[in-house]
Amino acid sequence: MEDQGIVHLYLQRSQQAIVETKDKYGAYCRVIARNIISNLSDIDECENDTYLAAWNAIPPTMPRKLSVFLGRITRNIALDRYSYITAKKRNRQFDAILTELEGCIASPDTVEGEYEAGETASLINEFLYGIEEQARNIFIRRYWYSDSIEELAMRFQMSSSKVKSILFRTRNKLRVHLAKGGVHL
Repeated sequence: MEDQGIVHLYLQRSQQAIVETKDKYGAYCRVIARNIISNLSDIDECENDTYLAAWNAIPPTMPRKLSVFLGRITRNIALDRYSYITAKKRNRQFDAILTELEGCIASPDTVEGEYEAGETASLINEFLYGIEEQARNIFIRRYWYSDSIEELAMRFQMSSSKVKSILFRTRNKLRVHLAKGGVHL
């Protein structure tokens, strides 16, 4: 079923919307959740919570691209679950991803921080649109989808060391771009 048809089912409050969403985007949502958390029951819970959140958000929200809308919901739910889980134990792979980016992005704990976070997001988008497509795709797969270095190497048919090098150079360019945009780290 096409995305517009699925959204139409949500607007009609038809239970079939959840079935169609799961059929079309279930695997996609599970991959996003799995890259952040590793427990299968937590992944299933994130997937199901995504369907509930979509049900509650449509309407009033009308997603322009359903896959991105669901991906963002899944990622946010998985990150919340990750925070809950890591209150007791650590997920080394995701901690490594966060550590790689901590030199680029400050934590928004104040109103000023929230404003700066919005400005930072705009600068990051501007930066990503201005770099080479392959570097952009690798960066996004690593820091949005939380793909491992090995997964990226296989996906882009290059060595792990080349992936690490591209990520390192891209993070450095991002740091410079953010500094020029007035973001103080």
